[in-house]
Amino acid sequence: MIEYSDNQTDVEHRAGKALPLGASLHDDGCNFAVYAPDAKAVILCFFNKDTEEATTEIPLPEKTGDVWHGFFVGIQAGQYYGYRVERGESRLHSDPTQKLLIDPYAKKLSRPLKWDARQYEGDSQFMMPKCIVIDEQAYAPSSAKHAESTVTVLDIQNHQRIVYEAHVKGLTKLHPDVPKAHQGKFLGAAHPSVIEHVKSLGITTIQFMPLCSFMPEPFITDKGLTNYWGYNPVNFFAPEPRYGVSDALSELKQMVEAYHQAGIEVIVDVVFNHTAEAGHGGPILSFKGFSPYQTYLFEQSKSGELVFSNHSGCGNTVNTSQSYMMGLILDAMRYWVSVIGIDGFRFDLAVCLGREPQQYNKKSGLLRAISSDPVLKDKVLLAEPWDIGPGGYQVGNFPSPWLEVNDKYRDTVRAFWRGDAGVTADFATRLMGSRDIFHKGHRHINTSVNNVTYHDGFTLHDMVTYAERHNLDNLEDNRDGHGHNLSANYGVEGETNKQRIIAMRERQKRNLFATLLFSQGTPHILGGDELSRTQNGNNNAYCQDNPISWFDWSMNKRKQDFLDFCRYVISLRKSSALLQELKLHDDPYTLSRNVKEINWYKPDGTDKASEDWNALHNKTFGVEIKGCATQGNKPEHWFLCINASDNDMRFHLPSTVPRAGWTMELDTRYASLEEQPSICIQKVFLQAGKSLTLFSYAEMEG
Repeated sequence: MIEYSDNQTDVEHRAGKALPLGASLHDDGCNFAVYAPDAKAVILCFFNKDTEEATTEIPLPEKTGDVWHGFFVGIQAGQYYGYRVERGESRLHSDPTQKLLIDPYAKKLSRPLKWDARQYEGDSQFMMPKCIVIDEQAYAPSSAKHAESTVTVLDIQNHQRIVYEAHVKGLTKLHPDVPKAHQGKFLGAAHPSVIEHVKSLGITTIQFMPLCSFMPEPFITDKGLTNYWGYNPVNFFAPEPRYGVSDALSELKQMVEAYHQAGIEVIVDVVFNHTAEAGHGGPILSFKGFSPYQTYLFEQSKSGELVFSNHSGCGNTVNTSQSYMMGLILDAMRYWVSVIGIDGFRFDLAVCLGREPQQYNKKSGLLRAISSDPVLKDKVLLAEPWDIGPGGYQVGNFPSPWLEVNDKYRDTVRAFWRGDAGVTADFATRLMGSRDIFHKGHRHINTSVNNVTYHDGFTLHDMVTYAERHNLDNLEDNRDGHGHNLSANYGVEGETNKQRIIAMRERQKRNLFATLLFSQGTPHILGGDELSRTQNGNNNAYCQDNPISWFDWSMNKRKQDFLDFCRYVISLRKSSALLQELKLHDDPYTLSRNVKEINWYKPDGTDKASEDWNALHNKTFGVEIKGCATQGNKPEHWFLCINASDNDMRFHLPSTVPRAGWTMELDTRYASLEEQPSICIQKVFLQAGKSLTLFSYAEMEG
């Protein structure tokens, strides 16, 4: 057995095996294997567990093809290790032998990776965290555990899914019930009070921002800020140590299982499009030392020089069409599903996954491999369907059954409720599932992941409070962040005590949230919006690890009213088969049908004709949805009134039979649910300006 001591000088070793890659523990030691096709030598380094001082450096004794490997006798779980690689001359960087490298297949890191220019110079050993050998059997679900039902299997259908996006630290850092030691950690996110909030809201699926290990960029670190969001990975397997208390991997698994026990799916935002090593001149942390030409995508500059492709905007682009990187990504995904237990993935800049190598192909090798993999093919696959490379906008062009973030939905809904002219027809299209993008017969109606807010932009509260971004805290002279926000302040920029403005802002929040939940597609809620969270007008808070980004759990009457509203609207959606999923007669994607007819009306009760949709200042309409009768149940029958104009409108509801009428289920004009009357209307309804009203049809008994 290896002792962690400073005077250790040698370890018995032999050739070992080339597969599997990474550190594979056995009863009598550990096999180490790493892909380094252009290396002259690969040196395995062992470190003292307490001080992280080097104890032994031994060249891997064997090479099979492009893989260097060796078996080291006596190595046990908990051993700290890393690599150095001798490469010789390189056009990309100097010989990285002095740079300690993270194993691309490492499952656990000793500590967070923080940029330190002084420690990086020369030998980077003291800057770099150490990889940790783990006993994967100790973490993997066992048959015995399954028998004890400690692993919960969920069956959430596409039409049921309501996604809630959250950051582990932001969600928990200020929560009053979370112990201080667990705030900002996986264990904090697993706290019963946090999970109960998510569950009571009606959420089916929590989408965590990146949980893989990452490093804040040097330029942001030098300014005294950090990459709070974590979209800058150094490894695709190891959980981020910042979110762990004593064992990040074990605690992450506990968090996932806690959500499963509550009936909530967990999907994770993954960044397979770039790494923290950036482009030319960027740090050598892992892949650049082992396999730079196989890991990254390159192109020729105008001068003929070989340069990093930068389709991510972060300096490099992962070459996902290269066989090694394709295999690594698939292995990482399987690991997060099979060992950590997550239910799916949200892919950052997902177009990079389909580049072969430069142009996007919806039938790329990696996309086909994911769709056919027995471990992955039935998991949630949610694409951010763009990057900044050539042909990088691919909304609607991912294969079924992928879900896609729909920015057209976001922009149209924001513009419509702001009062912009000429967007009503587009708004109606977005309301009905964006079938101009996700076509009938080819994509499920819930393919469109609808959002009005996302982590990269304004919160819902700020969307109605600020007309302009306020990003000075990011120290980029307010030049960063999106300039096309389609937001409004309704009279005053920022917070105000003017009750008229506050009332309009709260109504607009209700309009936007209700529209999101009553639209066909998969609703995506930005975590904290239900709490009226503000970032003080910052629409690019990626570097703000402070209260700007953390959830404020304090409550007042106005915030409580909006939280209650959000819960109620979600419950309305979940109570209705039609509001969740329209199965239309002209959509052959499914055989079953639940819609008898859909009718569109003008406020005077007449049918809405084509020319009405195209009228610039037409901002008011109604839509009637009649369901099919089902065995033992009366057919659902809904009417949705939409008025984005500033003026009240007399709305003629569809005709009813005697002793029948329209019951008001929701009216966003009212500041609280307590104020909303319980009324039944037979014919005419006065629709308030800037409001949405939902009616259900019912025949009176007796």
